[in-house]
Amino acid sequence: MSQLAHPFTGSTHMETTYNSMPQDQGYLKRRLPIQTIMFTLFKGSVVINAMALAIICGFVLWYGLPAISWEFLLAHPREAMTEGGIFPCIIGTIALSYGSMLIALPWGVATAIYLNEYAKPGPLVHAIRLAINNLAGVPSVVFGLFGLSFFVTVMGMGVSLLAGMCTLAALTLPLIIGATEEALRSVSPTYREASLGLGATKWQTISKVVLPAATPGILTGAILAIGRAAGETAAIMFTAAMFFSPKLPSSVFDSVMALPYHIYVLATAGTEIEKTRPLQYGTALVLIALVLGMNLMAIIIRARLQRKLR
Repeated sequence: MSQLAHPFTGSTHMETTYNSMPQDQGYLKRRLPIQTIMFTLFKGSVVINAMALAIICGFVLWYGLPAISWEFLLAHPREAMTEGGIFPCIIGTIALSYGSMLIALPWGVATAIYLNEYAKPGPLVHAIRLAINNLAGVPSVVFGLFGLSFFVTVMGMGVSLLAGMCTLAALTLPLIIGATEEALRSVSPTYREASLGLGATKWQTISKVVLPAATPGILTGAILAIGRAAGETAAIMFTAAMFFSPKLPSSVFDSVMALPYHIYVLATAGTEIEKTRPLQYGTALVLIALVLGMNLMAIIIRARLQRKLR
């Protein structure tokens, strides 16, 4: 087969290509077992995690479903919480979760906008990001003690719904900031350049171009945050939750019952723990369903926003 030489250098590329093909094939043959092993490991980890999730959900469903009834969902607990329902706990969990998001989401988004769009890279910004990452790994009981000493005592909120909201907001804030920063970074720089090139100010570019494009990613962080807030026990144990309440809270300064704390009380307090075992699993099942429902609502909103952006 004839070869065409380069018009200036006189070199032929076909010879180089043919000579390198056996080497490339040998390299691919050596890499193939490694790729197969890694793919098998990744696939196995997915299967193991899926099985663990299915076992947990199936276990809770098996033992909790017999306790589910309209009375269980809509009635107040009675007879030392061995009978009745969990309606105040459901309302308290919803109020704490959404209330904490109303506080944490604006602060988290504003902080992420400053760090990503306005702050100049340097030691201070690096230290702030390091502190945020460290806060994301702090145990929830530490946030509970912080809420007890600051919101309950120093701020004078007492053990109340408001103190619990603020504590959960502080707990979920690092998660929201991190997710929002990632969403802002994912927006193409050409969007910003095109907007600024058309004469828009920096804030107009952020509010009209960058934020709408990053909204689905921001909502992803909110979904993760609201799920964590709904399932926290230690953070509200010292700040908002109470053992029993005969009525629903009438203001943010009232204490509330909550599903995670109610499970803890049923499983550890009282003299008839075995008698309340079905109620424990029933409450856990309702908590899982509630978190899934709140996440599903956020996912639907995110999907609609994504369709509008397209």
